[in-house]
Amino acid sequence: MGDKAIGVPAINIRSKRPRDVLNEIKWRGYQVHECTIYYLHRGAPNDTRIVRGSEVISLGNSFFTLENSSSIPYHRIRRIEYGGEVVYRKG
Repeated sequence: MGDKAIGVPAINIRSKRPRDVLNEIKWRGYQVHECTIYYLHRGAPNDTRIVRGSEVISLGNSFFTLENSSSIPYHRIRRIEYGGEVVYRKG
């Protein structure tokens, strides 16, 4: 299955790729710090690490960067929640 965006009426995200979802949140005036990002991280419990949007300092072309200088490729993102609602889930 491919990647899926799950529309949340409260914010109406239309994008289907994780980078585009995060950029849409940023550029449409929503707050990235309201996001919770779940991404593949080998060795972590369930191979998943969870970061708050407030930890994201930049959105690049191929990856996003965290406060601790970690660069995470977008293809590792499994799920994005905004205000507790799922707005992206890797399919």
